[in-house]
Amino acid sequence: MANKELSENIEEYLEVLYKYGNKETYVSTTTISKRLEIAPGSVTQMLKKLEELGYINYIPYKGANLSDKGFKVAQKITRKHRILEKFLTDVLNVKPENVHIQACDMEHSLSDEAERAMCHILEHPDICPDEKPIPPCDFDFNSCEDCVNEEKDIEEIGVRKSNLISIADLYLNEKAEVSFIRGDSDILKKLMSLGIAIGTPVKLNNASEDKSSLNISVNGSDVEISGNIANNVFVSVL
Repeated sequence: MANKELSENIEEYLEVLYKYGNKETYVSTTTISKRLEIAPGSVTQMLKKLEELGYINYIPYKGANLSDKGFKVAQKITRKHRILEKFLTDVLNVKPENVHIQACDMEHSLSDEAERAMCHILEHPDICPDEKPIPPCDFDFNSCEDCVNEEKDIEEIGVRKSNLISIADLYLNEKAEVSFIRGDSDILKKLMSLGIAIGTPVKLNNASEDKSSLNISVNGSDVEISGNIANNVFVSVL
C-alpha cells in the first residue's frame, strides 16, 4: 500500500510539472505548493527525492522541470486523466463540476487496456472537455488506425522508446521527425497530400501567437498548416 501511495504522490508532482513547465521553464516551489496544497518545505523535500530518482531536474530557489524519464510518466498519466474526463463527459454524462475530481481519483488505477478501450470508443479524441490537448498513446503505433486494427493483447504491444510532442509544441527552428499521427484514414490521406507521413523530417519556422496557424518545413519545403492538424501530428525531436 505504501508503494502505491508513493507512486500516486510522484505522479501528482509530475503532472503539475508537465502542465506548467517545459524543458526550458522551471516550475517554482511556490507554484507546486499552491497547486498541490502542500507546504513549501514538504515540496522541497519531495523535489530533492524526485531528482534522486531521475524524474526531474531541480535547482534550489528556481524550481524544477521534467527529465526525459519524468516526462514519459507525466505524459502518460496526463493522457489517462484527459481520456477519463472525455469518457465521463461524453459516455457517462457525469456533471461537469464532478468530472475533474473523479478523473483525478481514477487516473492512477486506470489500466493501459482500459485506457486503450476508452480511446477506441471515443474515436481517438484530441482534446478533453476543457479543450486541453490529449497526449499521444504510449504504445508503439504509428497511427490510430494501427492501434484500432491491432489484435494483440496490450501486454504484447511494445512501448514507444522516445518521448513525443506535437508539432505545435516545437520551438522555432527545432528539427524533428514525424513518429505518430492521430486520426482516421481521412486524416492520414490529408497529411500525405501535404507531404507529411511517418518518418518525415519537419521544422517549425513560424507560428501565430495562439498557434492556430503554423508554418513548417516538410522535406525542405514550407507548408502552412492549421493548429488542429499540428496538434494531431506527433514528432520525435532530433
